[in-house]
Amino acid sequence: MGREPEVLLLYNEPVVGGLASEAGVLAEVAAVRAGLELLGLPYREAGVRTLEEALATVAVGGEGVVFNLVEGFATGGEDAAQVVAVAAGLGRGCTGNTTACLALTLDKVRTKGVLREYGVPVPDGVVVAMGEAVPPLPAGVGPWIVKPVATDASEGIDAERSVVRTAGPELAAAVARVHRDFRQAALVERLAGSRELNVSLLERGGGVEVLPLAEIDFSAFGPERPRIVDYAAKWDVNAFSYHHTPRLLPAPLDAALAERVRKVARAAWQAVGCQDYARVDLRLSDAGDLFVLEVNANPDLSPDAGFVAALGAAGLAMADFVAAVVDNARRRRPVAVPPPVEAAASGAGGVAVRPLERGDRDAVLEVVRRAAVFRLDEQEIAREVLDDTLARGAAAGYYGLVARLAGRIVGWASYGPIPCTVGAYDLYWVVVDKAARRQRVASTLIAEVERQVGALGGRLIAIETSSRPAYTAARALYGRCGYADAARVAELYGPGDDKCVFVKHLPAGR
Repeated sequence: MGREPEVLLLYNEPVVGGLASEAGVLAEVAAVRAGLELLGLPYREAGVRTLEEALATVAVGGEGVVFNLVEGFATGGEDAAQVVAVAAGLGRGCTGNTTACLALTLDKVRTKGVLREYGVPVPDGVVVAMGEAVPPLPAGVGPWIVKPVATDASEGIDAERSVVRTAGPELAAAVARVHRDFRQAALVERLAGSRELNVSLLERGGGVEVLPLAEIDFSAFGPERPRIVDYAAKWDVNAFSYHHTPRLLPAPLDAALAERVRKVARAAWQAVGCQDYARVDLRLSDAGDLFVLEVNANPDLSPDAGFVAALGAAGLAMADFVAAVVDNARRRRPVAVPPPVEAAASGAGGVAVRPLERGDRDAVLEVVRRAAVFRLDEQEIAREVLDDTLARGAAAGYYGLVARLAGRIVGWASYGPIPCTVGAYDLYWVVVDKAARRQRVASTLIAEVERQVGALGGRLIAIETSSRPAYTAARALYGRCGYADAARVAELYGPGDDKCVFVKHLPAGR
């Protein structure tokens, strides 16, 4: 009998007739598969098309590590980024970057904002929202490059249509193309200089290594051809740029400049919270200034990709890379779930918290009813959240807990990641049976939510509640648990009924 799989090799199943960048994942799978086999690591391989499929696939296996090659789903890159959180929630270690890092770096504008905040140099630019005209550009001359704010693999970048010399009709047309074809905002950035550098970084042995630097060779380009790596240069085998953008590895840089490049790349890695591996792309201006174009937190691992070439230049084989990131994932694997949290209670026994189960539905709905503070429409929303959690689990964006006291369910909590945030979670519901009040049920549930959010890499929890007198005790409880009364929206819920937002920042490394 063969050994039980230790690694789940998980990837997104390409859509037939889809983009070439999507089909490229199969080459990555083959490369990682070969590395696992060379290392003698037993593995299971699975392609998925949705986050729900990813959840089910991880849940049915016993592998301790998920080798994550999921790059995107038809629903978008945001769902794909959640695979890491799903794996962690199921007690698996996962290779590659965190959900927070992947979600951040998918958005070019947010990434540039974080980099700028950390003092990492980025090009000047403006964002043009859907339906808006191009605002005044930063002072200085072009050319300018126009790209979608949230695509990967250079999708939406076309040297002939994305690069414009000056503001005017040509720039407006480039922005309109992004709005029309990608249904998202456009980023207009100054295109600095004519040299492009790729810096691959690898975490292994407890440290982060900067692999040999690479530069794109544009020497075959004529003076009128923009010196950029667009979508065609990466994926269109019939394009001139595909065959005339070789990499120079190592890059022809003097020692002082090479050290500056490494320093900027490390700063970018740290600013966006990378781990395991990433690639930082930079432009070098004619004046010798460096600008970070992108932090690719999920770079291509196919044999002809730049990251793998950098591995080779460092004397590392794919098997060395696979071994390093699998070891990292093993070390990061969430610790075994501790015994149920217990607290002193005035009744018989203590309060025990455990994950929500299918058989809990009726008891939880009864707790909601017996809480005696929710309107009928609010109870219906609670039922919908409960049913969605039981049907789809973490794929629905919800995690559920129940509290038991003296053998029966007396409390329920529901929490989940807040969309379009980095590491922020919402405690949607924390409900206690009226008969079980003052027995530390709610505080025990909240403490367990905080523990689990910390294990998922969360940094902040928000609670939204009503200003009605019926919620006075709840608001006081949140304050005692360390939540700050951070914001208020007047009469959002109804006349005289404000929305109160309580927030708690979790300690780093919780």
